[in-house]
Amino acid sequence: MPSKKSLLLEQKTLNWDSEGLTAGVDEAGRGPLAGPVVAAAVILDDLNPIRGLNDSKKLTAKRREALFDEIRARALCFAIAEAKVQEIDELNILQATMLAMRRAVEALRLPPKLVLVDGNRLPTLGVRAEAIVKGDALVPAISAASILAKVHRDRLCDELHLQYPVYGFNQHKGYGTAQHLAALQAHGPAPCHRMSFAPVARSKK
Repeated sequence: MPSKKSLLLEQKTLNWDSEGLTAGVDEAGRGPLAGPVVAAAVILDDLNPIRGLNDSKKLTAKRREALFDEIRARALCFAIAEAKVQEIDELNILQATMLAMRRAVEALRLPPKLVLVDGNRLPTLGVRAEAIVKGDALVPAISAASILAKVHRDRLCDELHLQYPVYGFNQHKGYGTAQHLAALQAHGPAPCHRMSFAPVARSKK
């Protein structure tokens, strides 16, 4: 795998003026105490626009689910990627998030010329990339990525609930709610918990 320095040097030599596809990228799950962090990359079809795209947090669960299916059906291409709990604990959550974003971009069926990422940090990529604060509310492709990442991760949490029902993952999606913290104190952490996060570390029996 090329080093971060070599990829950055490669970026500087690329021709950024040529026309091409733009991908939007966003993540879900940086804050929770359990489960993977998820990233999505989406290239929308300008000739087939999708109405109602917005920051996934501003949409109801029902609307996110509907848009999830519509994005998958009508986007030119998309990819959803994860960084596992073990990677989060080994790398830290920021670097794991960057890893998931890079995996999503690299998994796209069509190569983008430009990648627009929500937030103020960029993963190391072999293509031009720009960070856009609040991009999930401003850029339709990033909004679409935020919806894919959010719905995918919520479904993973529903699956975790079936494996570990005492924690209530289907309700809090892994976030450190009072219910979740109480379950951690009562039962200790499960294999899906992020052991490097302080509330989880404190709950070890």
